[in-house]
Amino acid sequence: MDPIRLSLAALAAMTALAGGAPAQSLPEDLYRAELLPGWQTSHGTRMAALRLSLAQGWKTYWRAPGEAGIPPVFDWSGSENLASVSYHWPAPEVFEVSGYRIFGFHDELILPIEFTARDPGKPIQAKAEVALGICEEICVPVEFDVSGELSGGKPDERIGRALAAGPRDAREAGLTAIRCAVEPIRDGLRLTATLTMPSLGKTEIAVIEAGAGDIWVSPADTHREGDRLV
Repeated sequence: MDPIRLSLAALAAMTALAGGAPAQSLPEDLYRAELLPGWQTSHGTRMAALRLSLAQGWKTYWRAPGEAGIPPVFDWSGSENLASVSYHWPAPEVFEVSGYRIFGFHDELILPIEFTARDPGKPIQAKAEVALGICEEICVPVEFDVSGELSGGKPDERIGRALAAGPRDAREAGLTAIRCAVEPIRDGLRLTATLTMPSLGKTEIAVIEAGAGDIWVSPADTHREGDRLV
């Protein structure tokens, strides 16, 4: 079932309190955003990154934020000489928040972003409007702009470390087979995915990403049946 992607993360014990509020401007010392210009890859693309620095104890969300999180949204339409953008998310931490499970990062997020130019011979003038959530005792949505010229430069160790911290793919995780079944239930559909793969550790948590659209996915209940993760 190609539209459905599954990602696995190891459990890390963290706490916070989730809530909601209109997008707002917070004191500048709570967060700082910048675009790291990066370098040109061997494929001719630009590997840059969004760096989000947070005040101590503050957190932000992964691409699939979990039950109580706020998914990040990026709008690059204000850029010049930009054909496409792809994101290379590091593997997230797992937070238990007042009985909810959310996925994200604390203190700092370096998100590698790969840019493809319309005209490879010219620099990219990158500009984005970003909306995401940050939280400490409460969680609030914030909006900000980042921009910069992407040209020249040499590999940035910070971006390299973030790329190396990405999730393992199916081959690296030892996945040898997957079977999915869908059945109707009272308030929607139930997806059961059975993955044949070795254990990833004491605690295994499955994240089901539904892709674009107004689809809500409840937390996955996960258990082992020998060499199969269900």
